[in-house]
Amino acid sequence: MWCRVARCRDAGMVTSEYAMGIVAAVGFALLLYEVVTSGQVRAELQAIVKRALSARM
Repeated sequence: MWCRVARCRDAGMVTSEYAMGIVAAVGFALLLYEVVTSGQVRAELQAIVKRALSARM
């Protein structure tokens, strides 16, 4: 056999780790989207942008 026993056992781990990372990232993105698009947070972000745009330079 061309590979060592320990190396052959972990042959599929990289793909599953990537899959779990993608699932976790999507879950975090959905949570962040829900927080940012909530009414109070949206109002605060709009107020910050309005203050930044109306500031004198």
